[in-house]
Amino acid sequence: MSEGTAKSAVQLDEVMLAMDVVDTLRHRQDLVTRELDGAARERQLIERLRSLYHAQGIEVPDRILKEGVSALAESRFTYEPPAPSFKTTLARLYVSRKKSGRPVAALLVAAIVAAIGYFGIYQPLQHGQAEQARLEVAQGLPAQMEALRQTIFEETKVQQAVVRADDLLARGQAFAEEGNREGAEDAVERLTALRDQLRQAYTLRIVNRADADSGFWTTPNNTSDATNWYVVVEAIDIDGNPLTLPIANEENGEIEQVSMWGVRVPSTVYSAVVADKRDDGLIQSNTVGRKSSGFLDVEYTMPVLGGTVTRW
Repeated sequence: MSEGTAKSAVQLDEVMLAMDVVDTLRHRQDLVTRELDGAARERQLIERLRSLYHAQGIEVPDRILKEGVSALAESRFTYEPPAPSFKTTLARLYVSRKKSGRPVAALLVAAIVAAIGYFGIYQPLQHGQAEQARLEVAQGLPAQMEALRQTIFEETKVQQAVVRADDLLARGQAFAEEGNREGAEDAVERLTALRDQLRQAYTLRIVNRADADSGFWTTPNNTSDATNWYVVVEAIDIDGNPLTLPIANEENGEIEQVSMWGVRVPSTVYSAVVADKRDDGLIQSNTVGRKSSGFLDVEYTMPVLGGTVTRW
């Protein structure tokens, strides 16, 4: 062994002995707390350390013992963890990358997928739907209104239908310009109902069955001063099928969808219908009126007073 190598080995042994002394003192904190206070106590501590090592068969020079005591006092061989900071956080993540790499990678992938889904799919879809809804209100619904108004104009045989259609069209267009979808859709529904009403064709007949009333009378507002007389009617289309129509009840102002309703008539008409049914159980003259395609209202063939009811 060369002189340099031997010298390095001796220095290393001394460093190791000093570290061992520090380690021994660290494991005997009760001894350190009592003894490391003043020069006299330091000498006592060195003496005890010498005895401790001697008992183990190790001869440690006083110089090494003093060095170890000084090193402990200076925290020379004590690890002080670095203060928390961004750099230390990155360093810990790097050191533990094998352990935490997969979960972190999974979280990053999930975050990327979520971002792509939100910004690349969800938001464009929402914007597209909002734009589609806006275009429907601004263009689609007005176009439907125009088409319905044109159909009504071409199919009607009365000016009243055109006037009503023009009024509904103007209101609907105003709603569409304001972005009021509900109002615009209501105008489309009303125009559709007006078109369907024009296209209807049926015969209004008195109900002529044993299981149903053909007529009845009421006293308005529960008074005996006046009596209202009604015949019960139904609308039959060209194929012989009964229709359900919106009928206004004059007693409460509500409109109901019904297949039979009462039409108010003079008492003479009511009496004639009753007598006709009593004769043989059948009403011979049971046609009240006809509704033709292109017209809005029924053309009555017997006297009526204009009122209708849906319940009796």
